[in-house]
Amino acid sequence: MSGITYGYMEQYIKNLIPENEGILKEMEEYAIQNSVPIIQKETAKFLELMVSIKKPDSILELGTAIGYSAILMSMVTKKSSKIVTIERDLNMIDRAKENINKYGFDRSIEIIHGDCMDILENMEGKYDIIFMDAGKGHYNHFLPNCLRLLDKDGIIIADNVLFRGMVASKELVKRRKITIVKRMRSYLELVSKDEELITSVIPMGDGIAVTKRRNS
Repeated sequence: MSGITYGYMEQYIKNLIPENEGILKEMEEYAIQNSVPIIQKETAKFLELMVSIKKPDSILELGTAIGYSAILMSMVTKKSSKIVTIERDLNMIDRAKENINKYGFDRSIEIIHGDCMDILENMEGKYDIIFMDAGKGHYNHFLPNCLRLLDKDGIIIADNVLFRGMVASKELVKRRKITIVKRMRSYLELVSKDEELITSVIPMGDGIAVTKRRNS
């Protein structure tokens, strides 16, 4: 279990979500077999819902892995959204490109190789949705550029913000994770206390934070 909700609640919610078939099922099985972290089942359903509601023209994703969430979002929009996703691990990029090409998403999904912080600094344009799922200890550092790149009506969806419950409970914090936990707390404080932003933190999956500008 994730450590952020009661186990019976988490299992009940997961059981409500139908199993995927085809593309997503194949990728889920690969992720399990190869110990590749992808978004949790309930997080995937939440992301699907938000993309369906928002109907974005453009999406920026931080953290590609094998391309699971990028392909999921592209499926929701029927490949009509331009998705730019950033990944620093070349092995992950190779696998993601293989999946993207295999399933015909190469025209809607673009992968940029590099460190998210470096890439963000030099990016231009506006995005309707920014999905943070990389560099868990650097969300607070990503935020200024993400806000700069966010469309006036856009939303930032940040995954893993409760980080196995450690962010909310000192008793759960493992020594080697202290820095990540402190920085994630810093991120949540930034987006929660900024009067120009409105943020909701949802105890689902590993914790999700949704942020938008208050006066947009």
